[in-house]
Amino acid sequence: MREMSLKNITAACGGAWFGAPELLEKEISGAVIDSRQVREGDLYIAMKGERVDGHRFIPDVFAKGAAAVLSEQILENPAGPYILVDSCPQALKDIAGFYRSVLTIPVVGIAGSVGKTSTKEMVAAVLGQKYRVLKTEGNFNNEIGLPLTLLRIRPEHETAVVEMGISDFGEMHRLAKMARPDICVMTNIGQCHLENLIDRDGVLKAKSEIFDYLKPDGVVVLNGNDDKLSSIESIKGIPPLRYFVEDGSAKRMNDSYLVTADAIVNRGLKGMDAVLHIQGEDWPIHEPIPGLHNIFNACAAACVGVALGLTRAEICAGIAAARTIAGRTNLIEAGGITILDDCYNANPASMRASLDVLSLAEGRKIAVLGDMGELGEHERELHREIGAYAAGKGIDMVLCTGELSAEIKKAASVRCAAEHFADRGALVEKLLSCIKKGDTVLVKASHFMKFSEITDELERYCRESSDAEPE
Repeated sequence: MREMSLKNITAACGGAWFGAPELLEKEISGAVIDSRQVREGDLYIAMKGERVDGHRFIPDVFAKGAAAVLSEQILENPAGPYILVDSCPQALKDIAGFYRSVLTIPVVGIAGSVGKTSTKEMVAAVLGQKYRVLKTEGNFNNEIGLPLTLLRIRPEHETAVVEMGISDFGEMHRLAKMARPDICVMTNIGQCHLENLIDRDGVLKAKSEIFDYLKPDGVVVLNGNDDKLSSIESIKGIPPLRYFVEDGSAKRMNDSYLVTADAIVNRGLKGMDAVLHIQGEDWPIHEPIPGLHNIFNACAAACVGVALGLTRAEICAGIAAARTIAGRTNLIEAGGITILDDCYNANPASMRASLDVLSLAEGRKIAVLGDMGELGEHERELHREIGAYAAGKGIDMVLCTGELSAEIKKAASVRCAAEHFADRGALVEKLLSCIKKGDTVLVKASHFMKFSEITDELERYCRESSDAEPE
């Protein structure tokens, strides 16, 4: 890793070196917080978790060949060198910030209330047509995940696409200080984390901290359909690159959009077609992920592609090659059942988008829904709105669990079959007793509801039931 000698690392995090002086010139090969992932030459950062203290595994990582350890404790007779710090989480951020400062590749930062992960995947797919891309894996988008992502950048990478997620003021500032993105993409400003951010104006203010470390020659990409983002005229004198989708959700503010999309054709669960208009040319595209919101993601990716010099053919091919990840509009076919695995997280906007996708399915449509977290004083009303929305989209059955999701059931039951259950186990029992071939099942809730367990159990049941059928 470039410039990542133990001497520079010690200085970057303000630590105290305990080890042979000659080892300070050694460069690490990587940095990890999971002792199971340590390889020879790595820096191991001993984090204290809620259940496990990483300091317990220091002897193990030295046995695996760790170059050094970051520790908050003075170590007795360690088997290798270590750097003593006050806080390992802060040291991780400081080290990642230093490493970013010596990198010369462009970094794209993805922020926004909804669609960060799918936009990140779309942007990475587009840039991957020309460059070797490092992207955020899964949902490593917070003050631990982001620095670990930055520290995965290697000499072979030509660009990086990083997701940046927050829930309170000040967090984005700290993320931006580490990532220093050359290109900032803002997907939208929605109703999320309202316990801390109060309202959409607060969300805009908190998300806009990403611009604190924007370079003078940086690029800003904004969703032109979003009313809050449309109010931003410039950032540090930089006019934003805007994209706009002709879907009836907003009116054009002007003609200054870099990318617009129209002629949208819904292919159901097979994705969407559209025509992008870029610099006077018409670019027909197909994106394979269902849902209108993915046309927005494609437009954002096209803006980034244009900014980084990709051709029309490269951008269109990248959009067509995009895929999603587990927990994010991930389609699973099992035993004649289609599962829409969208259970990583949820807020009102993403709930509506997922229900929109479910409504495209053929056959019976079942929504398995749980609580949305951090919505503040209007949380019950917002859950009722989701129930009403589900009923209005023609969903056949709504199954819910969670205290707040009782409101979803109340509103949905006016127009469709809806039930609320005391726990996940009771819900799953009902679900497995009534599903049949041809059904499409959406599974969605905030992460703390642990709905991934429902997805896993449902998929396993469908596959086992299919295998057990006589030929």
